[in-house]
Amino acid sequence: MTDGAFHDLANASAGDVRRGLTMLEVAVNAAEGDESGHSTVDESLISDLTPSVSQGNFDRDGDVHYDLLSGLQKSIRGSDPDAAVFYLAKILEGGDLIGACRRLQVIASEDIALAYPLAVAVTDSCVNAALRVGMPEAALPLSNAAVLLATSPKSNAAHNAYEKAKADIEKGLGQTVPPYMRPVNNYGGYKYPHDYENHYVKQQYLPDDLRNRVYYKYAPNKTESAAAAYADAIGSRKKGS
Repeated sequence: MTDGAFHDLANASAGDVRRGLTMLEVAVNAAEGDESGHSTVDESLISDLTPSVSQGNFDRDGDVHYDLLSGLQKSIRGSDPDAAVFYLAKILEGGDLIGACRRLQVIASEDIALAYPLAVAVTDSCVNAALRVGMPEAALPLSNAAVLLATSPKSNAAHNAYEKAKADIEKGLGQTVPPYMRPVNNYGGYKYPHDYENHYVKQQYLPDDLRNRVYYKYAPNKTESAAAAYADAIGSRKKGS
């Protein structure tokens, strides 16, 4: 086997050991022997075994790679399961199993999140299954995850809340935790919510300079609407800035 063939095989397997071993086995079996009975696996043979025609201009290390990952996420965010499966197939057949797995996990928390909390667990389960079985079977659980995410209700409310909180931190706000919120409470004043009706009592949790700040805003989906109704019922929803 030539050095160039080893290099091309490594690139084609894209970090998937099972895929690489399968391609190596096929390449060895496909190699033609010479008069002395020796066979050579060279770059041209690896090229013939790599589905480059169907992949078009997929480049795992270039902009096209990230374009496809972006296309996958935007298709899921836009609730288009057909486009989601298409981009997933392009990514997987291009050899980037790990990239597809990571992006689906990000999407579950960034774009679906609290609208359907189980989506995170289901996607994680699909990803774990995909990594265990490798390609080509990995396409089965990952396509399930992609369609599930694309057809689920969407929410980025938690992500937005985090970004707003981070912005205040970057401004230097909220430096001091209220004394009664500290682990060693020698100041008194903390009220234990479970001692009160509905396991809730009104008290300040944020630092003094952020006492009325509102970061999280409930999104209009079934799960978050139910959470908002509960917050209203116990009187915990803030009306501040």
